[in-house]
Amino acid sequence: MMAKAKTHYICQSCGHISMKWAGQCPACQSWNTLAAEAVPDRQAKRPPHAEASAVRLTEIAPMANERRMSKIGEFDRITGGGLVPGQVVLVGGDPGIGKSTILLQAAQALAAPDAPVLYVSGEESAAQTRLRAQRLGVTNPDILVLADTNLASILDEAGARHPAIMVIDSIQVMFDEEIPSAPGSVTQVRECAAELVRLAKTTGMIVMLVGHVTKAGAIAGPRVVEHLVDTVLYFEGDRHNVYRILRAVKNRFGSTDEIGVFEMTGHGLIEVPNPSAIFLAQRQTQKSGSAVGSALEGTRPLLLEVQALVSTTPFGMPVRRSIGFDANRLTMLLAVLEKRAGLRLNTQDVFVNLAGGVRVTEPGLDLTCIAAIASSFYDRAVADGTVTIGEVGLGGEIRAVSQIERRVMEAKRLGFAKCVIPAHNLKTFREKGAAHIVWQGVELIGCKDVAAALQHAVDVHPAHENGRNA
Repeated sequence: MMAKAKTHYICQSCGHISMKWAGQCPACQSWNTLAAEAVPDRQAKRPPHAEASAVRLTEIAPMANERRMSKIGEFDRITGGGLVPGQVVLVGGDPGIGKSTILLQAAQALAAPDAPVLYVSGEESAAQTRLRAQRLGVTNPDILVLADTNLASILDEAGARHPAIMVIDSIQVMFDEEIPSAPGSVTQVRECAAELVRLAKTTGMIVMLVGHVTKAGAIAGPRVVEHLVDTVLYFEGDRHNVYRILRAVKNRFGSTDEIGVFEMTGHGLIEVPNPSAIFLAQRQTQKSGSAVGSALEGTRPLLLEVQALVSTTPFGMPVRRSIGFDANRLTMLLAVLEKRAGLRLNTQDVFVNLAGGVRVTEPGLDLTCIAAIASSFYDRAVADGTVTIGEVGLGGEIRAVSQIERRVMEAKRLGFAKCVIPAHNLKTFREKGAAHIVWQGVELIGCKDVAAALQHAVDVHPAHENGRNA
């Protein structure tokens, strides 16, 4: 009589394991995500581990510091200057946003006769992969294509070919025959990723994984393997928008929070070396509800347009909506405007949008968001050629931001002549006690609170205008 197979329940969103089924995951609180999966019994099939012994830290041979460059400037920027031998990179994002495209384009420059690239296509046939490569202009003969989803076959082919880089497209369709669960399940994704990470660390091969996620980052996607890999890159942006943002959220061999900006065309992704100019290209000047601010993404300052629309609500409960800007932070800023600046927004619908499809969490855009909202509320345009920079506290104070010189220089490069910044940041420019200086041809105005900033940016005095807009 055969023993009954053991079963446990795994959350397909966060990977939590439960012995009993429940309607709601106790870890991530998601509903209807616990799925039954058989417990793999691999102990008898698992080969004995090679004996390993501890060595002194000083006796370990240093790793060669040679990085492999893709010759795609934006891609090399976010990976920290190129790929390191033995590195495992996870590229995640919504389906169809450009993950396979960027990796196939990178393979064009990375493949060499002595260092081939093995491109494992689990979602397309070899002929379909070649058709897409021709459209992208990828013709390097040192790119090897394998259309397979069986992990054992892939590992055998990698052992026979000895590629320097292996691309897995995608990790969701890979499966291990020894695991009794369907491809794409949390167990399969995690175990297959662990095997590939083990291969990279033991051979020095660079492994790049493609992972699909929903907008919430769920359904057995890269979220369950982020801790296994060295670098995590996420594509952001709407598939219907031509611009894509590739963001590094984890990198053991470089800085985090770097971004790369690309434009999606019929011939693949084209890097955008000057994203600030692109984001501001269609901005309409002298229009109320529009303000320009500077956000710092890694080491790169970006000038972004924050758009706001304030209108009287026809219902009892006003609506607050934001795209690209944190909704909780927007609610806080509206409370600051009402309490500290006297703007009566309790009967107003407020909509905020970051033009260009970019998403930013950096607090340096707080003052820009407030300026755009006040501009729409008073129906008065922000002063021409003005950039607003600063974090806003609950007391209405304007707090200092980091790397103010980089932000001001980016504003100057794009033709802006006036910057409203935190008063504390003026100390960076070696002008003690001055609240209004000119630096590198840019007028810098230091403000301590929201009321003073609105006076200089929108030319309104909230205390005086309040009665007029009651």
